[in-house]
Amino acid sequence: MGFFSVFLCVILFSFENGFALAARDTKPHLLPHSTHTVEVNSLLPATTCSPSTKGHNNNKASSVLKVVHKHGPCSKFHKSSKTSTTTSAEKYHAQILKQDQARVNSIHSRLNHNNNKDPLTQSAATTLPAKSGLVIGSGNYIVTVGLGTPANQLSLIFDTGSDLTWTQCQPCTGSCYNQTEPIFDPSLSASYENISCTTAACTQLSSSGIEHGCFTSTSACLYAAEYGDKSFTIGVFGCEKLTLTPTDVFEGFLFGCGLDNEGLFSGSAGLLGLGRSSISLVEQSANKYNRFFSYCLPSTSSSTGHLTFGDGGSPNGVKFTKLITSSQSESAASFYGLDLAGINVGGSQLSIAPSVFSSSGTIIDSGTVITRLPATAYAVLRGAFQEAMKNYTLTMGYSLLDTCYDFSGLDTVSYPKIAFVFGDGLTVDLDATGILIPISPSQVCLAFAGNKDDSDVGIIGNFQQRRLEVVYDVAGGKVGFAPEGCD
Repeated sequence: MGFFSVFLCVILFSFENGFALAARDTKPHLLPHSTHTVEVNSLLPATTCSPSTKGHNNNKASSVLKVVHKHGPCSKFHKSSKTSTTTSAEKYHAQILKQDQARVNSIHSRLNHNNNKDPLTQSAATTLPAKSGLVIGSGNYIVTVGLGTPANQLSLIFDTGSDLTWTQCQPCTGSCYNQTEPIFDPSLSASYENISCTTAACTQLSSSGIEHGCFTSTSACLYAAEYGDKSFTIGVFGCEKLTLTPTDVFEGFLFGCGLDNEGLFSGSAGLLGLGRSSISLVEQSANKYNRFFSYCLPSTSSSTGHLTFGDGGSPNGVKFTKLITSSQSESAASFYGLDLAGINVGGSQLSIAPSVFSSSGTIIDSGTVITRLPATAYAVLRGAFQEAMKNYTLTMGYSLLDTCYDFSGLDTVSYPKIAFVFGDGLTVDLDATGILIPISPSQVCLAFAGNKDDSDVGIIGNFQQRRLEVVYDVAGGKVGFAPEGCD
């Protein structure tokens, strides 16, 4: 394995539509039933797990996995809150928001036209490890799947913005992040096989922006995937038995067996890639599930949601909008694009020029936390929201969030409803839990942020997807939304 480690270092050196919106007053005119009124305590995270009582209708055509927030009390990696303080909570949020911005920067870079530089081309191997210690691409929500024979239960972060499924493997020959999650050992599995570097399965990695090479002594396919903050995973591309449920088992599932992994992936054993390329789980399970999956992200980190593969019966009230593929770059094909065309605040549509949304495009992403809007659109949203909240105490911003309030001493608060309007007429009301994010008991912020300019792609983040059943009918070319899909 010593030679293999050296060879991995050598590989590192060699990897070279919108619609017209009528002009309206930017000040919101709140319509009846256009506000949420909630108890202030309900905005703060709970310390005990409250599993959801709702779930997708399951049958033989679907497979349902429980979704938990990796930092919440429903996760086995959750740390007791007995020693938590306001300061530690703020540090936690600061780290999450820095990670989130790193992810967004990476997505914007990937979708820009100027992708001439290979992100893995380095002058020296020592420049590869992450300097910030923050990982993007890891997301916030995990599911547990079985890998190998016998099945090793692994907690993976599911990510619609990533194609490659990978897990940290033994023997770990390079940098290995500290974690308590079991590490997959292919030598203990009766069904593991290496993928040859001469096969189409290996060469197709490049279509997902993943570098690949060949281990000359065994002809094994090597892969290297780097995330936006220079965190990375490098290892052997292999195939294995994947077990989603006892009755949903996939032989020969292609995945990355990570032997050199850098970054804060703790709280998981790796990633479950749900992007649109040929190596994603969505494509590899297409014969059984017909590229159909859905999820509901829980209302808080103290409750649970679900990830469902296959159409086990569409949830009540689901309405669809078309799925689009951006023409910005080849890399954009992996993302799920939507035709966002407008935003409602307090029941009234904001005055935003159609070109603001159509020029940059919008994707929906399970791994980005805070929704990013074109700078112009965000400025209008911020102004309308602040006008509706003028009776509350506006405080200093926090990190990338610039519209924050002090609700100290209040029992209940009211804030305007927000909805996304899509080009084909669909309006999706955000859940009450998907608008304000608590930083501390005395600081609650609007969970939106603006991009640097209008040319960067917009991103619908996971905070705005809370409690919505988000249905991906990839074969049908559409994405649907239904309210209250989980608690």
